Amino acid sequence: MSAPRFLRMRPVDDVAVALEPLSAGEMLDEGVVLIDDIARGHKVALRDLHEGQPLRKLGQIIGLASRDIAAGQHVHLHNLDARAVPHALGSPAANITEMPARTEFQGFRRAGGGVGTRNCIGVMATVNCSATVVREIVARARATVLPGHPGIDAIVPITHTTGCGMSSRGIGIDLLRRTLGGFIRHPNFGGVLVIGLGCEANDIDDLLASQGLVPGPALRTMSIQAAGGTRAAIETGLEEVRSLAALAGRATREPVPAAALTLGLQCGGSDGFSAVSANPALGYAADLLVRSGGTVILAETPEIHGAEGLLLARAADASVAADLEAKLAWWQAYVASHGESLNNNPSPGNLAGGITTIYEKSLGAVAKAGTSTLRGVYDYGQSVDRTGFVFMDSPGYDPCSVTGEIAAGANIVCFTTGRGSVFGAQPVPSVKLATNSEMANHMADDMDFNCGRILEGELSLEAAGRGIYELLLDIASGEASASERNGFGDFEFVPWQLGAVL
Repeated sequence: MSAPRFLRMRPVDDVAVALEPLSAGEMLDEGVVLIDDIARGHKVALRDLHEGQPLRKLGQIIGLASRDIAAGQHVHLHNLDARAVPHALGSPAANITEMPARTEFQGFRRAGGGVGTRNCIGVMATVNCSATVVREIVARARATVLPGHPGIDAIVPITHTTGCGMSSRGIGIDLLRRTLGGFIRHPNFGGVLVIGLGCEANDIDDLLASQGLVPGPALRTMSIQAAGGTRAAIETGLEEVRSLAALAGRATREPVPAAALTLGLQCGGSDGFSAVSANPALGYAADLLVRSGGTVILAETPEIHGAEGLLLARAADASVAADLEAKLAWWQAYVASHGESLNNNPSPGNLAGGITTIYEKSLGAVAKAGTSTLRGVYDYGQSVDRTGFVFMDSPGYDPCSVTGEIAAGANIVCFTTGRGSVFGAQPVPSVKLATNSEMANHMADDMDFNCGRILEGELSLEAAGRGIYELLLDIASGEASASERNGFGDFEFVPWQLGAVL
């Protein structure tokens, strides 16, 4: 049987998605003759729609017709309006009943109770002023220390563009310190060296005190000024890394429950297939992990706009629902204060891939979270202290969002993409899921799993979800992800910056 050429996802949908390029004059199985050429991933109207009429995809309204639309016409920016659209409505969570057969992976048990999927050394800058020293220490340590310690997976630079030029109190520095503190405590680090300049707003002692951290054998600190300048600090820092590597290199992998996994969910470079293949398949894998006792973090608050009803209906109680509504209200006010609107998302790449409105994009984004009950809502980078499915507030900017998820405790990240994101985030493996086979084959070195096979009828959504779940356990056990093989992660630490720059 030949593969389908288009897909209507729900019986009530007004549009279908082209699974391959379609030409004007062709007749679809629905009895619709195409008026326009339809690019792969883009939408075609299946019935006549009048101006102002709601248009449905995935059973939900994604926009209003901005002009009359005839059956067979291309539906996109020229005839679909995202303003004043009713938000998606959901129903209480109908959790999957399948229990995965495999419920263990090989991880690193830490003294504090956490479990790492990697065994790394972190070299962290408190301020942009110490970033060059940090990077030089890491470069030299990779050449001279790492080869002698096969038990160390990576030596990771953690640098950023802030830490001074800001108030020593308030939201800006609180966010930065919470994020840095989450990385220092992260179980994927066997040791961390924190380096400051010596006069910055983000003072080392205040940073550690604010996070309840105390220097010790696995947490070292130093400042460039106290060390005697740049070259002296590099030499001193290199010796500290050498000592940390000797300590951390003693750790070994052992069987641990899948419940020890905290999965960060992310999508970027999305296309018209994201909501059809990779995102719901990841959602099924996320449900399997929750069934195993693990934790799943959904983030990117601006990218659930319009689909938040699907999450609110799954809230464990009224308090959780209120917390999520408060985050969305903050974002509405925040973007309005800058003369913007949450409707100004999607990105140019999303548009080119067939996504037209934020509502359409958000339906796909929420699909990553499966069907599990929403157990809690967290601030950016706040340590997640419960298991199951939770939400973390963050921007939709991928590096910033993933940085917050890692600070919150994610020890593995799963990232869906249709256009071809190459993102990776040390010290946590990032697993790439392709939404379509064309991109998966074209960028094969960057992809870990091809969900395009769902569109071609080779895999059911459930089978793909099981495959993703198994892959997550394999990579958590030490198998390298594509982004790790390609060396990504040195520049992807991007903490969320709020507050005045002084």
